[in-house]
Amino acid sequence: MERRAFIGAVAGTLLAAPLAAEAQPAGKVYRIGCIPAGPLPSRMHQWEAFRQRLRDLGYVEGQNVVLEVRAPAREGALFDGLVADLIRLNVDVIVASGIAAILAAKRATSTIPIVMSPGSDPVGLGLVASLAQPGGNVTGVSIMVEEMNAKRLHSCARSCPRRHG
Repeated sequence: MERRAFIGAVAGTLLAAPLAAEAQPAGKVYRIGCIPAGPLPSRMHQWEAFRQRLRDLGYVEGQNVVLEVRAPAREGALFDGLVADLIRLNVDVIVASGIAAILAAKRATSTIPIVMSPGSDPVGLGLVASLAQPGGNVTGVSIMVEEMNAKRLHSCARSCPRRHG
């Protein structure tokens, strides 16, 4: 049950949900595999926020958590080798950002939990069975851009004044 609590804390970190730091067992050092959507320098603020939230929850690098960050050297690079490296390290969970990284993680493992941040249309991409019952090993945040845009347009069409001219 302690692994579930840890994965929940990682997912909660991404969702900024308040979780109790007491959920972590003493002595266990968790290994989080992190794959940003592209080169790290332009995304450092995101990963620093992630690290800070982990600290807020009581997960301190070098004490009870190790972050294994594997970032591609350039935009558009393949993620399969980076994911394979994390699997060889026997990480407890993979935090993947961006569709290509999330899909590479999903292809590589069905046993290591994957927390996506953010994902668009996880059902359409085959990452989860449904939003209500995801099943499998993928969880996280979905921004559902396409679905929300259609709803926004429909709402605007009903409430926006029409132009006559």
